[in-house]
Amino acid sequence: MEMKITETPARTLPVQDARIYPRGGLDVLSRAEVARLRDASGGGMHELLRRCALAVLTSGSASDDPRAARDLYPDFDIQVAQQDRGVRIDLVNAPAMAFVDGEIIRGVAELLFAVVRDLAYMAIEMGPQYAAELESSEGITNAVFGLLRNARILNPGDPNLVVCWGGHSIGRDEYLYTKQVGYELGLRGLDICTGCGPGAMKGPMKGATIAHAKQRKHVTRYIGLTEPGIIAAESPNPIVNHLVIMPDIEKRLEAFVRIGHGIIVFAGGVGTAEEILYLLGILLREENKDLPFPLILTGPTVAAPYFEQIDRFIRLTLGEAAAARYEIIIGDPVAVARRMSAGIKRVREHRLEQKDSFFFNWSIEIPWEYQQPFMPTHEAMAALDLHHGRPPHALAADLRRAFSGIVAGNVKEDGMRRIEQFGPFEIHGDADMMQALDELLRGFVEQRRMKISGEYQPCYKVLA
Repeated sequence: MEMKITETPARTLPVQDARIYPRGGLDVLSRAEVARLRDASGGGMHELLRRCALAVLTSGSASDDPRAARDLYPDFDIQVAQQDRGVRIDLVNAPAMAFVDGEIIRGVAELLFAVVRDLAYMAIEMGPQYAAELESSEGITNAVFGLLRNARILNPGDPNLVVCWGGHSIGRDEYLYTKQVGYELGLRGLDICTGCGPGAMKGPMKGATIAHAKQRKHVTRYIGLTEPGIIAAESPNPIVNHLVIMPDIEKRLEAFVRIGHGIIVFAGGVGTAEEILYLLGILLREENKDLPFPLILTGPTVAAPYFEQIDRFIRLTLGEAAAARYEIIIGDPVAVARRMSAGIKRVREHRLEQKDSFFFNWSIEIPWEYQQPFMPTHEAMAALDLHHGRPPHALAADLRRAFSGIVAGNVKEDGMRRIEQFGPFEIHGDADMMQALDELLRGFVEQRRMKISGEYQPCYKVLA
């Protein structure tokens, strides 16, 4: 790596220029591949690349405003250059917090390479010429598989990957509990996958690192799955050693379900509710009713009211069959880890019987309605069909979209712009369902689960 420090006396935040050479995955490329990668990063993809790279370089930021880093580092730029030896990444006016003694932090560099790798893959392998292939359920699943394989996530081996969902804005007691659960999982040889950000996405990884060290587990996976719209608000935490950027939230959710062998849900906000509804909607389908998939909702004693409220909402909207697909464990990290470990053993037995792979769950049926990207416009949010009498999996799909729209209005730049321009989203449905939804969202606001930074202003109105 070559580097020079830029003198910026007028700046309040120090910056540096750097020239780095990727390792692993980007270091052995043909001239044609390098040229295609450079063209992708230099075209319409450039602003997206710049935004995602800045999120990685400011990893550890306490802000969940996607525009904060851009405003702090307005002159930051990234360029992908071609050389016979492969790829060169040039950083201009990069945040100095990503460097130590003139050298970029190795973990930050690895995550930066992952950004370039995944965005280039999207531009090259999922460009307009492949649009027809993404118009079928099978085509989307194949695209998810291709992205994960390109990121070298799909490794043969016994099932041991636990997906942990939960909020980026959680209390201290809840955060410490996620660490304790991660520690117990790590003692049992289980690896961790999260949404890659802070809070409940960081805690399980941090706990697992200590347990893995105690067990002398040298090959560890701390996988972070994100997407371009949310990475700036939830920068990767420093423990992530495998970062993957999926094209949109729907492919991100599918990736969680395809590579995870079980899921633990900690306390969170609307994003966590979206994830729960996505998974339950899939598991409620007839094709998946006999599929073993351990799902545990857990938190410390102080979080018990949160899970009681989530449980009531699910039973009201989706019914008892949905509640039967998960269990709630309060204040017992050891029990959580034991139950998850036992559940993953059943998953292993089922995969062997079905001759399904351990590293990618081909057997689970994810319907087209769960794969189609949802654009949360005011018209689309108002048109959601949130009424009783629908099949539970269909209602779950629209409930998931409602929460996805609120996430967009809270922390995604496009969604925030829509709210600023047209006002809050309006969500309509049956009176009892809307009352339960409003109570749930009010609870999230009162418990400060919506945002870390600033005073929260609701981006939605719930109307019967």
